Parts: sequence; structure tokens; C-alpha cells
Amino acid sequence: MLINPTAIISQKAEIAEDARIGPNVIIGDGVKVGSGCEIGSGAVLDKNVILGKACRIFTGAVLGSPPQDLKYKGEETFLEIGENTVVREYCTLNRGTSSSGKTLIGSGCLLMAYVHVAHDCRVGNRVILANNATLAGHVEVEDEASIGGLTAVHQFTRIGRQSFIGGMSRVTQDVPPYCRAAGAPLRLYGLNEVGLVRRKLPAAGLSELKSLYRLFFRSRLLRADIVVKLKSMKIESEAGRDFVDFILNRSKRGVVSGSAVDKKRVRE
Repeated sequence: MLINPTAIISQKAEIAEDARIGPNVIIGDGVKVGSGCEIGSGAVLDKNVILGKACRIFTGAVLGSPPQDLKYKGEETFLEIGENTVVREYCTLNRGTSSSGKTLIGSGCLLMAYVHVAHDCRVGNRVILANNATLAGHVEVEDEASIGGLTAVHQFTRIGRQSFIGGMSRVTQDVPPYCRAAGAPLRLYGLNEVGLVRRKLPAAGLSELKSLYRLFFRSRLLRADIVVKLKSMKIESEAGRDFVDFILNRSKRGVVSGSAVDKKRVRE
């Protein structure tokens, strides 16, 4: 176990034998550090933090601090982070509240410097949060989504898988999967085609997503009419089914609307 002598570690913490703990690190009660983890200088793992294998926590990050929620009364809650996740300098990741009991961050994520993840958030696998991205309480970010720097996400908002949100945006409504969004107020700007091609979505699936995107965001049909039309369509791809399910079932705050460019297009 490679622990710098200036580190302060609770006797109630569990540290894997091959973990590396840097100078002036503070590790509190109930913390579990998995095999192969590296904790950088000055980082604080306050309480009830569970780190999966091979996580890297950089200088000054504060994990597992109490939630910034007036309802929180000191109940026992947790922050859980999956394996191979990187938390860069000075990120702040809060524990959950009694609402869900924990804040969850998946495996293979990259949280760049100064990211904030508030209480009871659910962040999926391979998610990227760029510098100064801020998630308010109860936000859900699905797998492989990317959120640009200086973007603020309203509480209880849901962001769909493999979506891309541009920097300096204000997210107050749900963002459908596989889409690009940006701005304040936020608007959709079509599908995240570059990301989908990189992830090797089959051409047939991409074509189907394009048709569904046009139906929901360019046809100007009422929601009820869209539902009727969907019943007559055979959706073949998993991505297409996920897209429809998100908008009709999983979205609770309502999805963000299309961009001004979309609204000016001829009805398709």
C-alpha cells in the first residue's frame, strides 16, 4: 500500500493494498478505495465514498461531502463511483439525501476540472462532463452522453444516451438520446451524427433515427397525432425504440424543442 505519510485516513476506511494515496489526502469514515486507484494530493474523500477499481482522483477534488440541500438532516447516505472513472482537479461530488440514499457515477467516465455533481444524481457509464459543468440535484445522465464546459443542468432533468450538449448551455428540459443541443435557452440542433458514426451505429439505425427526429421535431404534428402515426410504423432499431421511449415515457420535464433553424424548414 503506497500511502504518503502526510495523508490522514480514518480507521473506518477500507483501502485496497495496491492503491496510491498522495500527500495531504483526507479519507473519512466509510470510504472504500478499490484496487488500482490513485488519489492525488490534497483530495478529500469525506464520508461513505465507494470507488471502483482503477479510478483516478486528481488534486483538490472533494468527494462525498454532505449534500447542499436544506432537507438533508445528516442521514447516512453514499457516493458510489464505478471503475476506471477519472475525476480531475477540484471537482465536487456530493453524497445523496434520504430521497434516494446515494449519488451514482458510472464506469469509464471523465469528469474534467471543477465539475460539480449534486446530491442524488445518476450519471451513466462513459459519460464526459467538461470543465465547470454543473449538475443540480436529481439529474440523470444516460450512458455515453457528453456535456460541454460551463453548462448548468436544472434539477430533475434527464439527458439521453449518446447526446451532446454544447458548452455554456442552460439545460432546463430533458434532452432526447442521440441528439445535439446547445444554447440558453437550450435548443436541439439535429442528431449527434458524428458521435453515432464513431460508435458504429448501423446505417439503417441512423436512417431510422433521422425519420423519427423529423416526425417529432419538424412535422409540427400534435403529440397525439405523432402517437397515432407511430402505431403504424415498425421501428426496427434499438436506438429508434430508445428514442421514442425516452420522449413518450421516460421524460418527466418535457423534451427541449427544435432549433430556430428546424422551425423555419419546410414541413417534411
